[in-house]
Amino acid sequence: MPQTTDFSLGADVIASDGNKAGTLVSVLVEADGFDPKALVVKDESSLTGRLLAAEKFFVTDEVVVPIAAVDSATHHLIRLSMPIDEVRRQPPYLSYRFKPLTAGEAALEEVDFLGGGLGLPANTEEVANKPADQIEIDRDENVMLGKSGHRLGRIHDLLYDNGELVGVVIQPEGFFKRDVVLPIRFISRADDMALFAELNESDVERLKPFVDAES
Repeated sequence: MPQTTDFSLGADVIASDGNKAGTLVSVLVEADGFDPKALVVKDESSLTGRLLAAEKFFVTDEVVVPIAAVDSATHHLIRLSMPIDEVRRQPPYLSYRFKPLTAGEAALEEVDFLGGGLGLPANTEEVANKPADQIEIDRDENVMLGKSGHRLGRIHDLLYDNGELVGVVIQPEGFFKRDVVLPIRFISRADDMALFAELNESDVERLKPFVDAES
């Protein structure tokens, strides 16, 4: 594990040969313990179609880079130990596979085609390239208040200390006026759609404002 300050969502990712590999869009972490396992890097300059095994050509620009390939990381810059060509050979984060169409889906697809629709076919399923015991954390993901159904805010950034996730920066809703830091100890569970925080009103009031020391 590299001695990292943190993995800031939106940070530039630089390959070992000095080329920009893209930007960090998500961090894949263990669902139990939140240990980082991989980075999802988006390369907006290279929308090259990748041929996936037993699948069709689809344009994808996000690859999964193992955490072991991170040489160093600061709040705004991540350096990798692999050159750009190797980065682009990493597995795409999203892939697509086909499933049988129901009669209703087939009819809707035909109507969409005749109407000039440009979306993916109705029998296309999007699949994330990650193990079942890992979740993705990305910007704007919901942070829910326990089982209340109320949203505390949305994720703006992640805070790491020596490779360990210690908190998330959330863009609050309601009475908050600025970003605040939610320590990881308040996160009781998580999935790909949201983090769930267990805290009472006094805990909420004590959340500290986020100050980006490197901005």
